[in-house]
Amino acid sequence: MTAVHDSPVVLDRRDGPYGEVVLRRHGALLQIIANGCFLMDTSDGRSERLLVDAAHRALDGRPEPKVLIGGLGVGFSLAHAAADPGWGRITVVEREPAVIDWHREGPLAEVSATALGDPRTEIVQDDLLAFVNETSDTYDALCLDIDNGPGWTVTDGNRSLYSPAGLAACARVLSPGGVLAVWSAEPSPEFEGTLRNAGFQQVRTEEVPVARGVPDAVHLGVRPG
Repeated sequence: MTAVHDSPVVLDRRDGPYGEVVLRRHGALLQIIANGCFLMDTSDGRSERLLVDAAHRALDGRPEPKVLIGGLGVGFSLAHAAADPGWGRITVVEREPAVIDWHREGPLAEVSATALGDPRTEIVQDDLLAFVNETSDTYDALCLDIDNGPGWTVTDGNRSLYSPAGLAACARVLSPGGVLAVWSAEPSPEFEGTLRNAGFQQVRTEEVPVARGVPDAVHLGVRPG
């Protein structure tokens, strides 16, 4: 963990379609704040990398799988997926135009520039729930990193993504045997039950210890073949 002692400096502040979003620098770290609530920073990224790797492992050698990443954030999940030549097409859905701009033309390019230049990568500006309900494409893996997970959503509208109806929409865009991987700020046995009730199989949770407090978690489920 990078030690930070100075005060944060706001680099950009925007009124987006879902409220205020802020990018700030705190020492060596870049941080995203939404409606006054801390979302994420560039301090670690282990759990975001686990999100991508756990989904890939669960596909059990499927050649050039297509992955849909819900949420661009600080770019760790995208960068890690693009660094793996085993993935096929990599599609990222992000609803905040400011976040996309910060990656394409701003400070977050230090995380994602190589990934954005990868011909496999596509960035879609859209709400993920709307996207999975409307797209005709299918994917082998769907990696969700929206807000702070199913137990703590910053935007009320995102809560429905983790509901039975939202998970059914996620399953709709997965190919048979496709994997749903969900990042969470803490393990949630209740959400495991929601995944099972939504029809997912082989439901399990992988944890990532953090310096203080409860571990981060990745919840996994497989769409029946």
